[in-house]
Amino acid sequence: MGSSRRTFLKKSALFGLVGINPQGSELIKEISLEKNAVFLFQGDSITDGNRGRNDDLNHIMGHGYAYAIASRIGADFPASNFQFINRGISGNRVPDLLKRWKEDALDLHPQILSLLVGINDVNAAINQYAGFQSLEDFKYGYSSLIEQVKLQNPETLFVLGLPFVANGSRTKANLNTFENAVKERATFIKELALEYNGLYIDYPSVFEKAYQQQSIEYWIWDGVHPTVFGHELMAREWIKVVSKRLPFLKKYKY
Repeated sequence: MGSSRRTFLKKSALFGLVGINPQGSELIKEISLEKNAVFLFQGDSITDGNRGRNDDLNHIMGHGYAYAIASRIGADFPASNFQFINRGISGNRVPDLLKRWKEDALDLHPQILSLLVGINDVNAAINQYAGFQSLEDFKYGYSSLIEQVKLQNPETLFVLGLPFVANGSRTKANLNTFENAVKERATFIKELALEYNGLYIDYPSVFEKAYQQQSIEYWIWDGVHPTVFGHELMAREWIKVVSKRLPFLKKYKY
């Protein structure tokens, strides 16, 4: 572990981290959100979901899991007037997020930050695209994203999605390499979520279970991007896990 990484962990300890697994312990700190709380979804194309780039509210959340989550919660809890924002951008890697983090994260002051990123970082590293980064660089950059938000608001709830990959047209040529690299990043993200008293969404496990019911292509059509059905599974798991900290979400039975 590099000195920069250790610095992040030491700094994070100053902001009320606990020495328990908040996802597996009974001592989970539940959160009561105020009206107008901001739910921010960040990441790459899986989050982007072809979202609109203007004020057209019909397309503002895209057509993926972020849309499914927002539509459900917004419709069922209108009195809370929660604000749902999607800032995922197709093709983004951690370095891209770092460049736009102030405008697309810090300036939006989220109470809930949902982040899913990593598959493009892996793809760039495997194919050695310009600006590709090592695993350690990925860890440092990802930690920086979380640390910046934590410094701004120590009460922010982080919901970190574990990246996933499947056998498909985009991945089959280097599937084993993809799987190993994605697993390395997913393991780190899981650990980081716990260190920051946040939550992680185990999307890889969700899809592994789904493959027992129907083919991989039914859920993830090209090895990277979920189908409509895959996004629905992601939304259900997100709500299920986040309900451990936001008890009003327990009305959903998943």
